[in-house]
Amino acid sequence: MTQLSNKIREYCKANGVANVDFTKDVLLEDKMVDRVSNPYIKEWNLEISKPTDEQIASYETAANTEEALQVILNNRRKEYPSIADQLDDIYHNGIDGWKATIKTTKDKYPK
Repeated sequence: MTQLSNKIREYCKANGVANVDFTKDVLLEDKMVDRVSNPYIKEWNLEISKPTDEQIASYETAANTEEALQVILNNRRKEYPSIADQLDDIYHNGIDGWKATIKTTKDKYPK
């Protein structure tokens, strides 16, 4: 299940707000019910209207897609050579050699 914060980000993005600060724009809180965490919006300080539960739920798929993309990008980031090593690769093997190095990681973690 997608995190509430990611659904809120997608809702905001769809309504023209690019960045959400969860320390001042939107404050979330957990309410424990039968030892299960139930996060909710405690405070809403954005110019756009606060979403209803139904509106938030409608962003489940978009948020799942974004979460999956972030996992892929994080995996790639961990495996890419450092910038210094990439520049050295270009120097010694040319752009085509560098592209082959990068393609290995991209193929391992496709979008």
